[in-house]
Amino acid sequence: MRIGFDAKRAFHNFRGLGNYSRTLLDGLSKYFPDNEYILFTPSFKDERAIAFMRTHAALKVVGPEGLLKTVPSLWRSVLLANELKNRDLDIYHGLSHELPPFFHARTKCVVTMHDLIFLRYPEFFPWIDRKIYLRKFTHAVTRADIVLAICEQTKNDLIELLKAPAQKIVVAYQSCDPLFYTGHSALENKEVVQRYGIQKDFILSVGALEARKNQLGLIEAYKSLEEDLDLVFVGKGKDYKKLMQEKLREYGLEARAHFLENLPLQELPHFYQSAALMAYPSFFEGFGLPIVEALFSGCPVVTSEGSCFPEAGGPKTIYVNPKKPEDLAQAMHRVLRTPELRQEMIQAGRDYVQRFHQAKTTQHLMGLYREISTRPGATSLL
Repeated sequence: MRIGFDAKRAFHNFRGLGNYSRTLLDGLSKYFPDNEYILFTPSFKDERAIAFMRTHAALKVVGPEGLLKTVPSLWRSVLLANELKNRDLDIYHGLSHELPPFFHARTKCVVTMHDLIFLRYPEFFPWIDRKIYLRKFTHAVTRADIVLAICEQTKNDLIELLKAPAQKIVVAYQSCDPLFYTGHSALENKEVVQRYGIQKDFILSVGALEARKNQLGLIEAYKSLEEDLDLVFVGKGKDYKKLMQEKLREYGLEARAHFLENLPLQELPHFYQSAALMAYPSFFEGFGLPIVEALFSGCPVVTSEGSCFPEAGGPKTIYVNPKKPEDLAQAMHRVLRTPELRQEMIQAGRDYVQRFHQAKTTQHLMGLYREISTRPGATSLL
C-alpha cells in the first residue's frame, strides 16, 4: 500500500502530538516495511527531526518547494489537496485532528482524534482557537472514512460533543517510544539524574506546565508530605510556571523543586526509573501518555480519577480527586511508606501496560488500514 500522512507535527512538535506521530511512523516502518510511506510536511531544520529521518530512511518526505517554503500554511491548507491527488495514495492519515480542506479525491481517509478538551474545558482556550478547532475537527470527522479515537473517553466525546457517527469511530490506542521498554542499572540512572543537580529521592511530574495539568495542586499536596523527597517537573511553561515558582517560594520549598524544560527524550526513562513515584493530577487528558511511559519504566503512578486515566493506568494505579490536594497527599504517602504496595503497583503496571506495546498498537493500526483499503469507495466527499 501507498500511505500518506499529515506529518507536520512529527517534525515540528516535540511534545505529545509529535511523539504520537513519530512513534506511529516508527512502528509502521519497523513492523511493516514493505509499504510505501509518504510524509507531507512543511520544511524543517530542527536537529531532532533530521535525526528521526536519518534513522528512518525508508520514509519519504514531501514538502513545499520554491517560494511556497516561505508560506507553509498556504501550501498545507490549500495546495496540499492537489498534491495528494497526484500521489495516487491508497490511504491518507491525518495524525492530529485534521484532514486537508478541498480534498475531493476518492482516497480513503483516516484521522486520529486525540481529544476534545477545547470543548470540555473552553476556559483553557482563546475564543478564536476554539472556533478554528471546531471547524477543522468537524471537517475531519465528516470527511474521514475511519476516525481513530486514542481512548474510549475521546470516542464518547466525539459522539456527544461533535455528534460524530459511532459506526465510523474506532478506539486505537497509542504507544510510547520504545526507549521506555528498556531497564537501566541503578548506577546509570543515578549518574544521569545527578547531572541535573538532583541528589535526593524525588517525586516526578511529567507534562507541560499549565493550569489543566494541575501542578499547583501537586505542590499543595507535596508541602504536607513528611517524607524528605525533592520534586522534579519535566516540561515547559511560562505564566503557569511563574505561579508554581511563586507558590514554592511561599511555602519555602523552592530549593527542593527542580524544573527541567529541555530534557532529551533518551534521558527521560532514567528519571522514571529513579523516581519514587510519578504524580499526574491532571484535570483532563486525551490519553495521558506519561502514565504509560511510567508503567513501562516500572514507576508507580498516582493520577486523577475519571476521564481517560483508568484506561491508561490500569487496575493498580491509584486514582484521586484532582481537586483535593489532601487526597493526592494521602495517596502519595501510602505509596512512599508501603514498600509492598509500591512493588505491587510496579508489577501490575508492567503487566497491564503491555497492551500499549508498539508491536500491538501497530498491528491493530495496519489491520484497520487493510480493512479500509478493501472498501469500494470513500464514505464522504465534501
